[in-house]
Amino acid sequence: MEAHARIAVHVTPRSGRDELSGWVGEELVVRVAAPPDEGRANTAVIALVGKALGVPKSRVSVVRGATARHKLLEVSGIEQEWADLKLGRGQ
Repeated sequence: MEAHARIAVHVTPRSGRDELSGWVGEELVVRVAAPPDEGRANTAVIALVGKALGVPKSRVSVVRGATARHKLLEVSGIEQEWADLKLGRGQ
């Protein structure tokens, strides 16, 4: 069975710049400049999280909340603990 990590995110589209703004509770706050139209914000979130984790964006997917601000991402091929460490969770 392939390893995967799940990351709860809170997305703010049209924020002016793309950034990971840290953790609030159990969610990673992600700000993206892209608008939510036609999935552009989702594409930006996937690219930003993939870059932060050092994985291709093809390994990051939205498994819940595609049209909502609160989303659940799944990253295939990495362990949960490693993803948490790379994204600064618990620091």
